[in-house]
Amino acid sequence: MKDITSLVADLRASTVKKRQAAAVELGKSGNLSAILPLAAALSDPYPAVRCEIAQALGRLGDSDAVPALITALDDPEPHIRCAAIAALGKIKDRAAISPLICCLKDKDMTVRIGAAEVLGKLGDHRAIQQLTSLLDDPFSDVRNSAQAAIRKLTIK
Repeated sequence: MKDITSLVADLRASTVKKRQAAAVELGKSGNLSAILPLAAALSDPYPAVRCEIAQALGRLGDSDAVPALITALDDPEPHIRCAAIAALGKIKDRAAISPLICCLKDKDMTVRIGAAEVLGKLGDHRAIQQLTSLLDDPFSDVRNSAQAAIRKLTIK
């Protein structure tokens, strides 16, 4: 594996593949000094790179990544919003609760499903009211995820 300095430099490489590979390796490195360069690279013009970066931040599992991941919840690409939601679910920082609740209103059903699942795991009762509104969602997968999350939040 390359050293952290080389991998961070590769986040600015001219090829998409190299930037993606750098994000993967930084995520696997366990080195928390990679959080800031990864967060800065979340503005990469290529969705595949941004998605890999969000996943890497989740793998690092540190709360310092939360602000960048919350920003990624506004990404125009649904799969990147989903990757950010999953990463926030791995980190389990309470600061993500309100932004995740906002994701329950996302126009993309996979984002709503992901947010419901993560909110159920995080165990914060503030989500119950918004999850309840998803019980009328037009998609059964969204309704099922909301139901499962509500169950997790109400059964102790």
